[in-house]
Amino acid sequence: MVAIKNIRAMEILDSRGNPTVKVRVELDGGCSGTAAVPSGASTGKHESVELRDADRSRFNGLGVLKAVSSVNGEILESLEGMSALDQAAIDHKMIELDGTENKSRLGANAILGVSLAVARAAANYLSLPLYRHLGGITTDTLPVPMMNILNGGKHAADSTDFQEFMIVPAGARSFSHALQMGSEIYHSLKTLLKEKSLNTNVGDEGGFAPSLRTNREAVELLLSAIEKAGYKPVRDCFIALDLASSEFYRDGRYVLAKEGISLTSEEMVDYCADLISKYPIISIEDGLAEDDWDGWQLMNKKLGKRVQLVGDDLYVTSVKRLSKGIAMKASNSILIKVNQVGTLSETISAAQMAQRAHWTAIVSHRSGETEDTTIADLSVGLGSGLIKAGAPCRSERTAKYNRLLEIENELGHSAKFAGIGAFYNMEDKSAMAGEQRKKQVKTRGVVK
Repeated sequence: MVAIKNIRAMEILDSRGNPTVKVRVELDGGCSGTAAVPSGASTGKHESVELRDADRSRFNGLGVLKAVSSVNGEILESLEGMSALDQAAIDHKMIELDGTENKSRLGANAILGVSLAVARAAANYLSLPLYRHLGGITTDTLPVPMMNILNGGKHAADSTDFQEFMIVPAGARSFSHALQMGSEIYHSLKTLLKEKSLNTNVGDEGGFAPSLRTNREAVELLLSAIEKAGYKPVRDCFIALDLASSEFYRDGRYVLAKEGISLTSEEMVDYCADLISKYPIISIEDGLAEDDWDGWQLMNKKLGKRVQLVGDDLYVTSVKRLSKGIAMKASNSILIKVNQVGTLSETISAAQMAQRAHWTAIVSHRSGETEDTTIADLSVGLGSGLIKAGAPCRSERTAKYNRLLEIENELGHSAKFAGIGAFYNMEDKSAMAGEQRKKQVKTRGVVK
């Protein structure tokens, strides 16, 4: 009844209009599960390989028929008859079948599509929502959304050096309240941009993409939008940044073109320290480049007790790289992206390793997304407490938020909201809590 009977893949379009892989897994008993694979624009060089056709005659070479063929051929032949309830064995079988370090032969997009669809099929067989299948019957915590409402870097041409400027409504009463706050602040930002005659077109993740003079101007706009919506920084809402520093790292220096400066690793750390001392910033992602390990150690030593320091390109959801980061004390948080590593089992292992080290683990979307809502269930199933799914705009982003609303509604009175406590997974919780209390009395005079 639970043995894999058939696996079929097809080529569909993601939110950027590029091809990606969708997979359907069918079980002997009639149950099935489907999943679609996301794709990143700002990708770490250590990520698993997304297999593309490189046939310039279709989709500018970005077709995924080779990955589809991997699923419908070798992967099906290898997995047919295996139990969908043994996720780890299935994922290990595909990794073994691929035989490369980075899943480049069959394609991480092919392997991940099957891995996620198997989990869906298993959950359906057990008549469980996916978050229950992944996290167990006691799963009850909804994450704080980290909403990218102003896009820059590779997500929006001619905007800012930094890639994401996020609002974090950690002071909300519930997930639905947090989503309401995020939506209201998002629309306040649009009004502010119009008043300043700035562009209100949106970038890849649904955030606005105005051309600004400096990165600090973007932070100021977010602060003003929070206040304009009737909320108070720190009490109600924080700011988070994804610098995507690897994208502007040149010959050992960090080149901020918008600001006309070039910084060493130590100077970049000081730059970030200045930002968090002036603004209610609770999280900085990829503050340094993906292989600047010494710089990361320095940043964590100087700033790790004051703010969440998230490694994305640094770790690429890899247990091997994360182990190194934990040993070196290179940060205190990891971004979790299913397609960086290529299987659900490896994704869960990385998140759980971070949590055991008293780090935060943020479940994240990619800039090229689909209507697939797996990461919403994953964030609840892992008890991560934090999710990045973009702005409250564009259906591939709102699909994740709407799924979380459904989960909250299904849990009813037992539903919990992670709130500000989601950021206090670090070993020295009191230090970070104290930092936020200090900000309550110094942030532009708006919090009394």
